[in-house]
Parts: sequence; structure tokens; C-alpha cells
Amino acid sequence: MKYKIKRKQNNSARCIVCGDQNKASLNCRFYELENGEIATTFRSCDWHQSYPGRMHGGMAAGVLDELIGRAAANGSDDFWGVTVELQLKYKKPIPTDANLRARARVTKQNRKLFEGTGEILLEDGTVAVEGWGKYMIMPLDKISDGEFTKEWYHIDEDDPEEIEL
Repeated sequence: MKYKIKRKQNNSARCIVCGDQNKASLNCRFYELENGEIATTFRSCDWHQSYPGRMHGGMAAGVLDELIGRAAANGSDDFWGVTVELQLKYKKPIPTDANLRARARVTKQNRKLFEGTGEILLEDGTVAVEGWGKYMIMPLDKISDGEFTKEWYHIDEDDPEEIEL
């Protein structure tokens, strides 16, 4: 099913999940959707493997952690979720050299914490990994000792208008 993209979220330069200046990154791009979910697209590569032809489970965990952690910031660039707890269920192996998608949503929220769920989808739409997480809501200036500059934290403008999940 196709969903209209409402807004693109920022990417970082060095992040292992979304860093566009990190050669080992999955280069995830994060999109806020018309249905209130957040989604990402990415490609697994050979260097993301654990066993030959299989993406490492830690890389899958990183994608869902980042994606669910961004879900509460839907419509805002002022805060993100900082991981308190993350649970995953690996249902199918994720191949390397595959075009993948993932989606997440907030399931519960108060002013300090939120919970969310998400899943990574294989090319045929099958759910490969399901995740649940609890996150602390934290302003960006409290998350890191470094500064969130435009060089480090930015938006790529050439993105699609809709995404298929």
C-alpha cells in the first residue's frame, strides 16, 4: 500500500543507521506519513552481514531502535526518544543486498516517556523483525555533548512524495 509522505526527518552525517557521510551506514531515510506512522527505506549491503548473505541482527536492531525512537518526534525537530528498553522478535532472516522498508508508530505517550512498535519488511512485504521499545523524551540539546549543526544534522531534499509499505 502506498502512503503520502508528510515530512522528511533530518539525517546525521556519522550515524551507523542514517549517516550519509558514513561508508558503513545503512543510509536510512526517515519519512513521516499521512497515517501518523514513520517509515524508512534502506538497502542492506554485504558489509552489514553476520552470516554470509544475512544482515546482522544488531543492524536490524539499530534500524528499529532509531525508527521507533524518532516516532514521537513526528512533526517536530526539537526532541527525540532516548532508548530505555528495546525488545525484538526475529521472524525471518534479512538478506544482504536487499531493498528494505520499515515502519513504526507511537502506542503510548506521556510528557516524559513513550512506547512504540515497529517492523522491518522484506522486499515482498513479509515482516522480518518486530520491535517494541520504551523511550525517554529528550530535547536535542540534552542528548549529546556535541552541537547539532547543519553539517551534522540535515535534510536531503531529493526524496519521494510517497512510499510503499
